[in-house]
Amino acid sequence: MSESDLIVRKIKNGTVIDHVEAGKGLKVLSALGIDGKDGNVITIALNVPSSKVAKKDVIKVENRFLQDSDTNKLALIAPKATVNIIKEYKLVEKRRVTLPNEIERIFKCSNPDCISNSDEEIEPVMDVVDKTGLVLRCRFCTRILDVNELKYY
Repeated sequence: MSESDLIVRKIKNGTVIDHVEAGKGLKVLSALGIDGKDGNVITIALNVPSSKVAKKDVIKVENRFLQDSDTNKLALIAPKATVNIIKEYKLVEKRRVTLPNEIERIFKCSNPDCISNSDEEIEPVMDVVDKTGLVLRCRFCTRILDVNELKYY
C-alpha cells in the first residue's frame, strides 16, 4: 500500500455517499442534518483523488439510511453522487441520485411575499424546470430559484 492510499475503516451498517463533487461534502452533511450529535460515527473525506474525476468527497454515516427526502436534497447539491447502503459490512443496495420532477417540503421559497412563507399552513413545493441546470420554480409564486441560495424548510 502506498503513502497516497486512503485508509478508512469499513462500516457495519449505514450509508456511504460517494462521488460527491470535491468541496461539497460539508454542505451535504449540513443539508442532511448530520452533525454527529446522535453519537453515530461519521467519516468524511474531502478532496480525495478519484479515477473518474480529479477529486471527490466521500461520506460514511454509520447506522443511518437515507430516506427519499434525503436523496432529493442530495440530488440538488451532489447530482452525480451514489448512495451505498451497507448492512453487516456488505453492500446491499447501490443507487444513483436522481432529481425528481417536484420537491416538496424540503426548501423554502426565497420570495418573502410567497404564500408558502406566510402564517398559513402551506408547505412549499418546487417544480424542477431544468434538471441539467438545476433550475427550480416555486409552484405558488412562480419565482425561479437559485439552488445555491435555498434555505431548508
